[in-house]
Amino acid sequence: MTAWAAMSVSGDAERLAGDLVREAGDGPFEVMWVHHGDSVQVEVREKSDVEVPEPPTNAISWGVTFNGASRTRWARIDLPGGVGRTSDDWVGEPTHGPGWLGFLADASDLLAGTLDPDMVPAIIAQIVVPRLATWCAVYTMERRSGEVVPAYLWHADEAQLDTLREELAEIVMPPGEGPAVLHVGEWQALAFPLTARGRRLGVMCLGRSDRFPDEGMQLAEDLCRRAALAMDNARLYAQQAAANLALQRSLLPPEEPHTPGLDSHVIYEPAGETNEVGGDFYDLFPVGDGVWRFAIGDVCGTGPVAAAVTGLARHALRLLAREGYGVAAVVARLNQAILEEGDRARFLTLLHGEITRTEGGLDISLVSAGHPEALRLRPSGVVEAVASPQSLLGVFPEAEFHEESVRLESGDVLLGVTDGVTERRSGARLLDDDGGLAKLLAECVDLSARAVAERIRRACQDFAPEPSADDLAILVLRAP
Repeated sequence: MTAWAAMSVSGDAERLAGDLVREAGDGPFEVMWVHHGDSVQVEVREKSDVEVPEPPTNAISWGVTFNGASRTRWARIDLPGGVGRTSDDWVGEPTHGPGWLGFLADASDLLAGTLDPDMVPAIIAQIVVPRLATWCAVYTMERRSGEVVPAYLWHADEAQLDTLREELAEIVMPPGEGPAVLHVGEWQALAFPLTARGRRLGVMCLGRSDRFPDEGMQLAEDLCRRAALAMDNARLYAQQAAANLALQRSLLPPEEPHTPGLDSHVIYEPAGETNEVGGDFYDLFPVGDGVWRFAIGDVCGTGPVAAAVTGLARHALRLLAREGYGVAAVVARLNQAILEEGDRARFLTLLHGEITRTEGGLDISLVSAGHPEALRLRPSGVVEAVASPQSLLGVFPEAEFHEESVRLESGDVLLGVTDGVTERRSGARLLDDDGGLAKLLAECVDLSARAVAERIRRACQDFAPEPSADDLAILVLRAP
């Protein structure tokens, strides 16, 4: 009923289906919905082993048909307006009547239900056919060439789609501002420009075998305006999402970190439908033979302002590390750089460290600047915090930072996460309440770095039924 823009009668349709289903026997049955232009037919198909039922309520017509050992009980219900015929018997009911107002409202809801630009043309065509026309072709405007190109074609009789497509290929869609009359084979067609916010986005072309009545043209024009606005909204949304994705990628390492001789894994998952930039980031890169630097951080907020701090932090960390600055010196200079950004700055939590491969394990020096504590897992299952909290960045000019040393013996695991993990919420509970993250890590003995990271990520997903509202980043190091 949603796809046919007929939600205003969906309650009656559901009750009608329920009446038929309640009469079904104990065996299996099928429920079919069939569109008839001005009505919808509900069919319940089953084996013929019970008597003919009483007529269901709300049906304008009903019946029972038999085919061999099967039986089909069916009933029809009127669609809103009652004028959606595509043959010569159009009944001209005013377009401002309550039925067609319901149709337009349902159509608007259906169009607003997607922000995928590729889906909007298909929805437009399937709303129109067969309620207003026998077929509908939707064209979209190429941004560079300014030409209209086919986007979606739908016909009430699918067997005629190929023929119709060939006939439309010979037609040049008019560039005019108002509806234009076309002749496509045996069809009379109307081409309506899809225009929203002063921008022409394409053409909606409707065809039928008889003349379009005035009421149908008025309704089509109204629907065309709504369709164009939905198309423009989807286009703008897609552009914003693409820009966010491109910017987000620019703020993360260009490729999966390659650390020969070191078992490591990182996971990053942005939150939100559009993956808004800003939030969490990570990095893991070599600075010498057998020496790497790592970072995992979280900028306050999202959006372009937060993204500026994210970009500053990641690039400054790499540059200063390769210039030979120690871990604490890098963090101190980054703190000063963020403060110098002035009002554009956002505070930043950061776990930054240097890894040196040694005989039998890894030596790590690190600074935890206002960040969720780093955890070490021993092969015995013991989990402990390994870095004391220091000042977060971008708040205190006088802040001083000092390195702490951590030794990872063979089989030891170091876990760093952002608060998208520790503060994952389910009702009033957080994942890290009562040491929840440490308990999860304790279950990861003998797992690889990848397996540990995936176990933590999966636990975050399963902790609450709703999607997370915060980005998350996970970095796992395991001594070979």
